Amino acid sequence: MADGKNDGADYGADYDVVVAGGGPVGLFLACELRLGGAGVLVVERLAEVDETIKAGGINTAGAVALYRRGMLPELAAAWEKNLWRLRAFTGERSAGTPRATPPKFAGHFAGIMMRGDLFDDSDPAFADIGPADGVGLGVPQAELERILAARAERLGVEVRRGVELTGFDADDEGVSVHLGGDDTVRTGWLVGCDGGRSTVRKLAGFDFPGTDPEITGYQAVVEMTGGERLGVGWNTTDVGTYVNGPFPGRILTVEFDGPPADRSAPITAEELQASLRRVSGVDEVTIHEVHSSTRFTDNARQATGYRKGRVLLAGDAAHVHSPFGGQGLNLGLGDAMNLGWKLAAVVSGCAPDSLLDSYTAERHPVGAWVLDWTRAQIAVMRPDRHARALRRVVTDLALTTSGTTYLVKQISGVWQHYDLPGEHALTGQSTPDLELSDGTRLGDHLHGGRALLLDLADDPRLRARAEGYADRVDVLTAACPGRPELTALLVRPDGFVAWAADKGDEGGTGLGEALSRWFVAA
Repeated sequence: MADGKNDGADYGADYDVVVAGGGPVGLFLACELRLGGAGVLVVERLAEVDETIKAGGINTAGAVALYRRGMLPELAAAWEKNLWRLRAFTGERSAGTPRATPPKFAGHFAGIMMRGDLFDDSDPAFADIGPADGVGLGVPQAELERILAARAERLGVEVRRGVELTGFDADDEGVSVHLGGDDTVRTGWLVGCDGGRSTVRKLAGFDFPGTDPEITGYQAVVEMTGGERLGVGWNTTDVGTYVNGPFPGRILTVEFDGPPADRSAPITAEELQASLRRVSGVDEVTIHEVHSSTRFTDNARQATGYRKGRVLLAGDAAHVHSPFGGQGLNLGLGDAMNLGWKLAAVVSGCAPDSLLDSYTAERHPVGAWVLDWTRAQIAVMRPDRHARALRRVVTDLALTTSGTTYLVKQISGVWQHYDLPGEHALTGQSTPDLELSDGTRLGDHLHGGRALLLDLADDPRLRARAEGYADRVDVLTAACPGRPELTALLVRPDGFVAWAADKGDEGGTGLGEALSRWFVAA
């Protein structure tokens, strides 16, 4: 992988894949493609990292994905850098030494904050997550983008900033991508990671059904006076919802008065102040300066499919929703992890392009769940009497051990699985991060972005079945004292279990079928 140019298939292209959008999802996808040997160009219209206040952290599923690529040290360093922000977010406002390890969770449902003392971390869903658990909390999106940009550079991804995709022409052999300045590059595949108002999605003609917005929301970092009269954290009023914190000057408002007339219009201090005063009822609060601000709505839409020929979508280009619950960035990282190894395998000729059908089949249900999760929160946040009655019921349920644990499972993403062939309970699940007898963990062996056959029984018949796949599947023989019932796992490059066996499953029944399903050459 000397550079990001065409390293795979020979179809007269300048690059195997062009990724439109250089945010965290586009950069992570480019890194995954590069691990698989694809030549990648990323084009991003912004000249610098977008410092606008957005996602304030990633959930367990997102952190585990980065951990599996050896990025835990960078993520942990970013977590420590933003520890003061995290302490406020999790309610640690007292003086003293910050905690040395991340909390198990932080989050809310429709502004209903969860209590850590009610969370049952012995629930099986949280077993064997490994050292990534909680590390992504409090890491701002801009910080994650910088981490991924540095990784992309190390891997040889070509990134062009300040360059906008203006159009493209796709045919059966590839895509001609038109860039600003009358530049055109030829690529085998084009992936739109260019956000909720995706140019790629619109030009390609993807269907994008969903539900219309009913709120206008603002999130901002400001200089203000009178803020001491505001409630701290999430506050529900007769008009809507507002947030004060988790750090000084950060505010958020939600009003159920329909979407804004123009989401792209500049946001003024006067506009933010008026919204904050209306929702909070505190007329003494005055905003003097705006450091960062954004508008949002609860527009919830999803592409019916994520692929049209040689054009694909990932992240917000494929699905949009309100930011409540912090699911958007995590959903996009999951898209990238799922798509990257598959598209790289197609590019290199190690898989037919029909493998890409599994991308939509696996990720579309996850996206649909996220949209409904955010819609449910809107229903609970409405200021009408029926919604407020519902909110009281949901609050009572949330303030129980089972309710809190359920909500944490959903927010953390540990529930996610794919409907894959196989009878074993682990098939289709995110692989447990097993502690192995040699002192390593399973996640340590996924850094290269390759599949892994883990032989826990020292069974030569299993290893024999993997012969012929050495260019795509690593084989490791080790013991796992903590899970003595397991004899073998076949883990896909994205960290999901394609096949598993327990004691009594002699000779690896079904392993051959799983290997050929996911890794057979075209």
